[in-house]
Amino acid sequence: MPESSSLDWNHELWNSVRWTLEAFGISAVCFVLAAMVLLRYTRWGRQFWRISGPYFTGRDSAPVWGLLAAVLFMTVFAVRMTVLFSYQGNDMYTALQLAAQAFAQGDAAALDAAESAFWTSLVVFAILATIHVARSLLDFYVGQAFDIRWRRWLTDDVTTDWLEGRAYYRNRFVDSTIDNPDQRIQQDITDFVQISRTLSMGAVGALVSLVSFTKILWDLSGPMTVFGTEVPRAMVFLVFAYVLLSTIVAFWLGRPLIQLNFWNERLSANFRYALVRVRDGAENVAFYRGEGVERHGLLTRFAAVLRNYWQIVFRTLKFNGWNLGVNQVAEVFPILIQAPRFFSGTITLGDVTQSATAFGQVHDSLSFFRESYDTFAGYRASLIRLDGLRDADRASREMPALESRDLDAALEIEGLHVRTPDGSPLVTALDLTMARGETLVVKGRSGSGKTTLLRSLAQMWPYTDGRIGRPPGRRTLFLSQMPYLPLGDLRTTVAYPGSVRDLDDDGSADDTIREVLRKVQLGNLVGRLDEEQDWAKVLSPGEQQRIAFARILLLRPDLVFLDEATSAVDEGLEYSLYDLVRSEVPDCMLFSVSHRSSVDQHHSRQLELSGDGAWELSTVSV
Repeated sequence: MPESSSLDWNHELWNSVRWTLEAFGISAVCFVLAAMVLLRYTRWGRQFWRISGPYFTGRDSAPVWGLLAAVLFMTVFAVRMTVLFSYQGNDMYTALQLAAQAFAQGDAAALDAAESAFWTSLVVFAILATIHVARSLLDFYVGQAFDIRWRRWLTDDVTTDWLEGRAYYRNRFVDSTIDNPDQRIQQDITDFVQISRTLSMGAVGALVSLVSFTKILWDLSGPMTVFGTEVPRAMVFLVFAYVLLSTIVAFWLGRPLIQLNFWNERLSANFRYALVRVRDGAENVAFYRGEGVERHGLLTRFAAVLRNYWQIVFRTLKFNGWNLGVNQVAEVFPILIQAPRFFSGTITLGDVTQSATAFGQVHDSLSFFRESYDTFAGYRASLIRLDGLRDADRASREMPALESRDLDAALEIEGLHVRTPDGSPLVTALDLTMARGETLVVKGRSGSGKTTLLRSLAQMWPYTDGRIGRPPGRRTLFLSQMPYLPLGDLRTTVAYPGSVRDLDDDGSADDTIREVLRKVQLGNLVGRLDEEQDWAKVLSPGEQQRIAFARILLLRPDLVFLDEATSAVDEGLEYSLYDLVRSEVPDCMLFSVSHRSSVDQHHSRQLELSGDGAWELSTVSV
């Protein structure tokens, strides 16, 4: 290689392999140690571990650490490539300078040597560029694979935790600020995973770059006289002092962004939820001609979003204005310092350009934490929201619920007390038993606690105590006034909460579903089993209630709780539906809540609630 080369490129392959492996090993050890300190001694680190700790310590964590090691290796490799590009740039610009000098002096031999060095540097560039492109593509793939795997696990884990123990329902009793869990599960998980990787690997890359380019800058830096005192390697000390001061100011300017980003996510989610509410209730809004009220409500929520966003804008202007100013000064700072040495012939043009590159890399590395502060602010908001959801889920499962035991085709309620959230009694010391095929209807004025009684028996209502014995699992079915219709095809909707697979042992599930639809007088739907619709929008309330009765015929439970389950059908159809259940599933126990007296005839006993804790059990007289 030409003598003007800054590196021995003939042996650089093995030198770079050794350097990358050594740097990777050191970085991995430091990364783990730093992570342990942050996870133990910082609040956000503890929040991180509560959210994702099991992902890195579970039975299937070996591939996780393998992918993490690959991501870390690619980060270190990227730094080495940047170092090599800086040396290649030095060679290229030095060759151009030597060529210009040889041309001016008419030295043909020196000009040929400079030209050879220039083309050699371009060959080196071509090799480095090819490796860099391959490395960039592989780095992208490995990073995305890591994100996707982590996001899939975390979504499954958070969703399962949210659904377990009916936390998705009961956490409203724990913390009223746990709003929009859908956003936390979808958007916050995505942000959490992506930013966790980019920030952590960015920090690793910044520190490895800092070490690598500080050495280069140290070698290229010369002395400088400051206030009459000569400072050796002055550029190195100046860049550290410069970035330290700018970082302190940036942190002070950017700190409010954490809370502002948290409120931005919350207010934006509230606005989206209000829009969804209008869409879901479009028919009722149209009947009421409620567009004016809805418009006022939507724009009021949007105004809150804008007020908070303007605060983010003004704070970001200060933050980014400071960072941009600092960065612009840093562009010319190293050239100004090195220019006198270049003009005196102490260093070459290549040294000047490499000095600028090294200074920029050191500056960028030191500035990483300053410039990432706004990103970290949004990250903290996601951490707070996900950790808050976890805490609410855990607390909701710790709230009281009825003691439950499994019984075969029987219902036993012992010492049941039901209260309002403020402690007022609704039902006091209720004892009740039902055997196979028995029926009971619950009556009482509005507000006496009929539906709350069902919520308590379903172990959803936390302000209760007592014991209940009932058939386990899907052998007990709860039917609300407006049944839940999941998204999907019609057969899935009818079979809910069971699955079509449970009904398809002999391949006759569709025939069975069509038969029960005809029995509940929904014969018009038998040809639409394959249609995927939002069936809650397609079907009328009366048709939805008939779907609920179809589920009784399909699942054939031992016990059914019905809460105003026929309120949307006429009395004739109501009679037919109850009679159908009594004839098709005669051993099923029926526990109905209803205001209608026409429901009484289908039951043998009546439980009357007064709303102040008192109750009376009697025989139905029809």
